[in-house]
Amino acid sequence: MSRCHGVPVSPGLAVGPVRLLSAPAREPSASIPPLPEPQRARDAQRIPAAAAEVAQDLHERASRAEGPAGGILTASAVMATDPVLLGDAQERVRRCGTAAERAIWEAAAQIADELIALGGPMAERAADVRDIAHRIIAVLRGEPMPGLPTADEPYVLVARDLAPADTAELDPTQVLALVTAEGGPLSHTAILARRLRLPAVVAAPGVLDLPEGTRVHVDGSTGTISTEITAAQEQRAALALRERPSAPSYPGGGVQFVDGTRVLLHANIGSLAEAREALAAGADGVGLLRTEFLFLDREHAPDIAEQTACYREILELFPGRPVVVRTLDAGADKPLPFLSGPAEPNPALGVRGWRTTAAHPEVLTDQLDAIAAAASASSAQVHVIAPMITTADEAAQFTAQCRARGLVSTGIMVETPAAALQAEQLLACCDLASIGTNDLTQYTTAADRQLGALAALVDPWQTAVLRLIQATCAGGAATRIPIGVCGEAAADPLLAPVLIGLGADSLSMTPSALGPVAHALGRLSRAQMRDLAARALSAPDAAQARAVARQALP
Repeated sequence: MSRCHGVPVSPGLAVGPVRLLSAPAREPSASIPPLPEPQRARDAQRIPAAAAEVAQDLHERASRAEGPAGGILTASAVMATDPVLLGDAQERVRRCGTAAERAIWEAAAQIADELIALGGPMAERAADVRDIAHRIIAVLRGEPMPGLPTADEPYVLVARDLAPADTAELDPTQVLALVTAEGGPLSHTAILARRLRLPAVVAAPGVLDLPEGTRVHVDGSTGTISTEITAAQEQRAALALRERPSAPSYPGGGVQFVDGTRVLLHANIGSLAEAREALAAGADGVGLLRTEFLFLDREHAPDIAEQTACYREILELFPGRPVVVRTLDAGADKPLPFLSGPAEPNPALGVRGWRTTAAHPEVLTDQLDAIAAAASASSAQVHVIAPMITTADEAAQFTAQCRARGLVSTGIMVETPAAALQAEQLLACCDLASIGTNDLTQYTTAADRQLGALAALVDPWQTAVLRLIQATCAGGAATRIPIGVCGEAAADPLLAPVLIGLGADSLSMTPSALGPVAHALGRLSRAQMRDLAARALSAPDAAQARAVARQALP
């Protein structure tokens, strides 16, 4: 193989030798005779002991990690001792005489299949479950656990996919670029690469055939991996590597375009720790506060007092600045015990977000009461938006509930083609709207955003998606309602100018993207960005839209 193509998810150039992620534990044989009865109890007890060793290893690594990596490793450690996984595996040993290694493999496979069937964000956890199973099996066999390679020189990391425990410990001074055979634009790999400013390509078939040590050129803007490297490519990659540590920072206060107009850049956050990170990165405010962190892994929803205290801690970090709070985005594709309903054949198209209100109105009303209480005790500019609003009647119902609690600035997430095409009608009773490009893209292209095989479709550069963003912004202009973009698309320095050109009034992104996006926007005028948007809209597909915009940029 001299060249292969994948989905570009983080821009940049790199040249270096390939190092393969250490292989996961091989599948235990299914043809081993059942264990004799006296041995089954002993073998069953080996499973929680091995899981505890895995959890301890992950906890120790979490204690040494910095930033969000600690939380990712801690979550993986908790998953390693999940009673459902371990209980199922032990029962297979006791009841059927299955060897411990095979039992944990089968139990994890069943859970992974169930998660994949749920689709959406839950499908992403399937890889996490498999990773934990591989680690437990390695301990049971007395083998080293899977992990990142060690090398004497910086390298290009190539893997089938990366688990959270792997991505959390990546050293950007050692890893030049990331390339995976699977995964999608919203995978752990993609999000981490953008955070660390590493060039990255996912869903690249054939990369696993590259021999260890092969020197490759990786272009994270075009999704190209090549073994034929020119002197010019070597020079550009070396320059990019030297400039990477000094990537532009964002001082805050809005980005001034060359024509003198400005735009505010906000941060997407999902915890108090991320709120502090956003503040340190210069964010002008919070464009998306994901409130799910308060609800996940709980049997019952947190009460009003607990929610109020958590919201106040975050709001107090942003006095006088906007904070957009999204109500709970959970349901069929993100199941929670207190929101569970009948099984659905297609959860991503089921009862989720605002739609859970019909059966569980108290979850929303308690949350709105807590947000209102926290807002009244804060000087932050609090805005509240609801996910998965699809009709004007739903928007009116949500607005009325917010207004009744004194929440004066309310709006909706635009995540479906229906909402985008009827934006003017939906926004008639709103004060703001935010476009969630992740869901809007998957619903527009009918492609699960977590499915690597469809990664090329799950691309916000798809012309149909850009047209729906334009339609939403036109609805905002007609109603004089500001439109923000809070999906991963806003973190792309190449796409950000296009979004402004389509009519977006603000952008919200992962804090590490603020500097690069501000740098890109500050080199252009609004007229140039409108021209970029027009060029992208005229392209026949995502790849050409991206290429046209890249060629037109200064």
